[in-house]
Amino acid sequence: MRKTTLCFLLFFISLHSWSQQSVAREWNEELLSAIRIDLARPTVHARNLFHSSIVMYDAWAIFDDVAETVFLGKTFGGYECPFDGITTPTDVAAARHEIISYAMFRLLSHRFENAPNSAVSEASFLTRFTDYGYDAEFISTDYSDSSYAALGNYLAEQMIAFGLQDGSNESDGYLSEYYAPINDPLVLDLYEDNSAINPNHWQPLAFDVYIDQSGNVYPLTTPDFVGPEWGQVTPFALTSEDLDILNDGFDCYVYNDPGAPWYIQDSNEDGIEDPYKWSFALVASWSSHLDPADETMIDISPASIGNFDSEGFPETFAEYQEFYDFMGGGDASTGHDLNPATNLPYEPQMVKRADYARVLAEFWADGPSSETPPGHWFTILNYVSDHPDLEKKLGGEGPVLEDLEWDVKSYLALGGTVHDCAVNTWGIKGYYDYIRPISAIRYMASKGQSSDASLPSYDPHGLPLIEGRIELIETGDPLAGEDDENVGQIKVYAWKGPDYIEVPETDVAGVDWILGTHWWPYQRPSFVTPPFAGYLSGHSTFSRGAAETMTLLTGDEFFPGGMGTFDLVENEFLVFEEGPTQNMTLQWATYRDASDQTSLSRIWGGIHPPIDDIGGRIIGEKVGPDAFAKAMTYFNGETLSTNPVADLPSIKMYPVPFHDQLTVQHGYAEALELKLYSMDGKQLLSRTLQAHETATLSLEQLATGMYLAKFYNANNSPVLVKKVVKN
Repeated sequence: MRKTTLCFLLFFISLHSWSQQSVAREWNEELLSAIRIDLARPTVHARNLFHSSIVMYDAWAIFDDVAETVFLGKTFGGYECPFDGITTPTDVAAARHEIISYAMFRLLSHRFENAPNSAVSEASFLTRFTDYGYDAEFISTDYSDSSYAALGNYLAEQMIAFGLQDGSNESDGYLSEYYAPINDPLVLDLYEDNSAINPNHWQPLAFDVYIDQSGNVYPLTTPDFVGPEWGQVTPFALTSEDLDILNDGFDCYVYNDPGAPWYIQDSNEDGIEDPYKWSFALVASWSSHLDPADETMIDISPASIGNFDSEGFPETFAEYQEFYDFMGGGDASTGHDLNPATNLPYEPQMVKRADYARVLAEFWADGPSSETPPGHWFTILNYVSDHPDLEKKLGGEGPVLEDLEWDVKSYLALGGTVHDCAVNTWGIKGYYDYIRPISAIRYMASKGQSSDASLPSYDPHGLPLIEGRIELIETGDPLAGEDDENVGQIKVYAWKGPDYIEVPETDVAGVDWILGTHWWPYQRPSFVTPPFAGYLSGHSTFSRGAAETMTLLTGDEFFPGGMGTFDLVENEFLVFEEGPTQNMTLQWATYRDASDQTSLSRIWGGIHPPIDDIGGRIIGEKVGPDAFAKAMTYFNGETLSTNPVADLPSIKMYPVPFHDQLTVQHGYAEALELKLYSMDGKQLLSRTLQAHETATLSLEQLATGMYLAKFYNANNSPVLVKKVVKN
């Protein structure tokens, strides 16, 4: 069986039957199944996974002597969810089952009612619900008589209402309200000249038929940018201290701002020294690894890959060049000496590099018919939870938890992580609006080459010439054309693309020299590239955040037994073309290793350049532990305030960067003192802001540069320090 819906339904096959799972696990599986046949919207589904995790956790927590609820009876993200309490039942397990089931049935039915395959999902929800013996006609939300079914309905009703005002624009189908693309769409099949675009910004793609990575026919032939304003969505553990409100035509809420990506330079015969050109040329170079006729063999076991110290992530361009193997593929990881569970070396697994690269590109592509990256990590969590070597101890310490407690707590921690990763990443995507390889490579190839002004087709924005990878077409070249019309143009040695595949079950495109303007990512021709900007990589952020959470959740950086695996059968996995050419097993010693493999897969797949990758890993490494720590406060009963840290920001400054005026808005119920300092510590301004005041400061006298804004309360204690930049 090829990689169809069933392949991903069986991803990490559970070691237990559903009848042995908790009610939270069974509803999570229902949600994952619904995501697989919905539109591929990582932001929306990260939010669905998070909100459902809150509902299930709160239904459990109300009867626990220690734990605090997140939403029920609290003010979360500025939304108040009243709760008058309910009688503790004689059978707590039965009450929790009932509350969770009613809440999840109502919430999921609402969230997927307009999905493209809603009839299938709704029928599955109803079957699950009625198989439990519950009444779908019971819709009361009045739990005053201790009706646990009514409490479940009420909890869902409140979460639905919260979601309609959380900044997601759910009521209008999650559509963007302000964003508009700078570039005209690229009509893929026409191979048109792409040299007129702005090469630093995202370009929509135009299709005769567009099928998203979940296999759904998209309602538009030019898909819109998904989620450019998602940074405004209420987060879980992201804080106002990490937030900047930047303006590029609309207010962009950007947490953990990584700064701008690499923009194209006007090269002076040194194109490869331009980080932008090097970065996208590397994507084209790795495309040359996708030919199963290439006999290059590599060891893909944990003995040779993984185990990279995140403190060594590249920062400078020179460090990026050292980290990624431009010609050979892969990164600077060194592998593990021993499996800590067996105390034995990991056995090498030699496979064709082409098989490994193609499998990674499809496996981690999360499509077709997948759960998207946030859901993919929930399948990994469920796989780990079912592993016989796992002790369900929170953080690896303390008592072994019952299945339901383990599930609701682990889902809340992971749900908060992937949701915050989506809010963080898509806020960055919307603001920086960065180009994808399909557009950048075709743009530069349309321009020419940027290495040697004495050679044909020289242009400061052209591709760098690299022997064996990117070259000029000469007379006599098979690509020259009948009348030498292509002589002097750019050719790249890369995967030949979907034009060379008629029957994916049996055909292989292979690798050869092709016109640079005809370059394709290793993806389906009806999908090509996700419909949103590249910088930063959602895959890198989701995966690194989830890996950190899984490490903290289990108390062990290693998969149970020292290795997670996924088996693949010869010629039974790939969808884009035939393959792999041999049986093989994907292997990861640690959760971070799996995350890093995800990141590399997006380069081999032609979706992201290196600059998209590392920043995502770094942010995920922060978001994951923050979300886990936040979840732990609820587990330990520490979050007693009705105003979680993740509430809407209390201090906003915009635009950033500013020119002559800077607006400051704060929500404190007391006056604050704002003091502005130069970076050398000189105070330049002091201004008292009254309670809840919004003030616009005239700062035309300030020179261009970076400044520190410090806010003090009535006790002269600092409440916030933020950097601001004047252009």
